[in-house]
Amino acid sequence: MHPQGEPPDQQGRGEWAAVILAGGTAVRLDGADKASLEHAGRTLLEHALSAVEEAAEVVVVGQEVPTSRPVTFRREDPPFGGPAAGLLAGRTGLVRPGDTAVLAVDMPHVSGGTFARLWAAAAGRDGAVLMGRDGRRRLVLALAGDAFARAPREAHNLSIHAFTRDLDLAEVPAEGEEDRGVDTWSDLRDLRG
Repeated sequence: MHPQGEPPDQQGRGEWAAVILAGGTAVRLDGADKASLEHAGRTLLEHALSAVEEAAEVVVVGQEVPTSRPVTFRREDPPFGGPAAGLLAGRTGLVRPGDTAVLAVDMPHVSGGTFARLWAAAAGRDGAVLMGRDGRRRLVLALAGDAFARAPREAHNLSIHAFTRDLDLAEVPAEGEEDRGVDTWSDLRDLRG
């Protein structure tokens, strides 16, 4: 396990950081720890870490568990304050807060290629967000560091949509199964085929 607060290994990494949101209540999963659920032989957290493999450093907002790469673990205070509160808590754990990828832990089909498209679309804007096939924004974003200066400072019980309302975000259509998340046990069964 990589201890909380351990400095990230910068070698071979990109110029951006990542915050993985893994600290929700998972009510529709009977309170199960989503990060520890398995798909294709790996936990959902390990899938998320693979998606942000190019990040210079990673903060996971959620319960501390063993990981395959150095990460910092954080919790929002008070706990279970929602995704925007989790994002801000995660940013406080970054050694070099700047451009930041944001990913919900329950989206195992998001990949490094997804973030490459998001970062490309974000050029000259506040960032980019992945759009589901249903036309709704997913909790997969690439945000410019200076965009946080225009976002709300108080985020408890604030949705990511409300948090980013005043930001200029490019909307990037999902490809394949990228927008597929795990919110219920049936979602997990469907994911496993």
